[in-house]
Amino acid sequence: MANNLNLEEQEQIDELKHFWSRYGNLITGAIVVVLGTLAAWNGYQYWQRTQSTQAAALFDEVERVVSSNDTEKAERAFAEMKERFPRTAYAPRAGLLLAKMAMDADKVDAAKAALAWVSEHAVDRAYVAIARLRLSGILIEAKAYDEALKTLSGDISDEFAGLVADRRADIFVLQDKKIEAIAQYKKAFKALDDRLEYRRLVEVKLGALGSTAEATP
Repeated sequence: MANNLNLEEQEQIDELKHFWSRYGNLITGAIVVVLGTLAAWNGYQYWQRTQSTQAAALFDEVERVVSSNDTEKAERAFAEMKERFPRTAYAPRAGLLLAKMAMDADKVDAAKAALAWVSEHAVDRAYVAIARLRLSGILIEAKAYDEALKTLSGDISDEFAGLVADRRADIFVLQDKKIEAIAQYKKAFKALDDRLEYRRLVEVKLGALGSTAEATP
């Protein structure tokens, strides 16, 4: 019985050797790929944590120089943030801070440049929407209405759809495009949460144009 068992074991070993000689390299290669992927993922996670920590430290520097109203230092810190950590959430936040500081200092071009960067590079769509709304406001003040409308085009985060439609309507009013303005105000009214006080302002705007929020276009 023992000899039979040994023969069976030997056959199994021989079959295993044959299988491994034929498929061993493929299996090993697959394992290497899987382990390599895991290692890369773990490395990416570590890189993300490291990037976030370093970006947070640099963002603190941006906040510090912004609070001191040192525009030049703020611009340099933001430039470094864009170069080193463009994909982090801190970069667009720094851009929005710099833009506000620049506007307060009457440096419109610097504000526009910062907001344009955020609207084009921010990963979080909310930051993109905020940047576009603020940039459109600057362009409206400059009477660059078509450019402002262009800024508000494209994919916009759903939670900002109402505000963007309202801003578009404001621009159409300034361009004496009543029909387009009414359509956008109605779109804004529908998109805005009914608990928001701002929704009533949109309703007032519609009333001023001789329309109501009841019917949608």
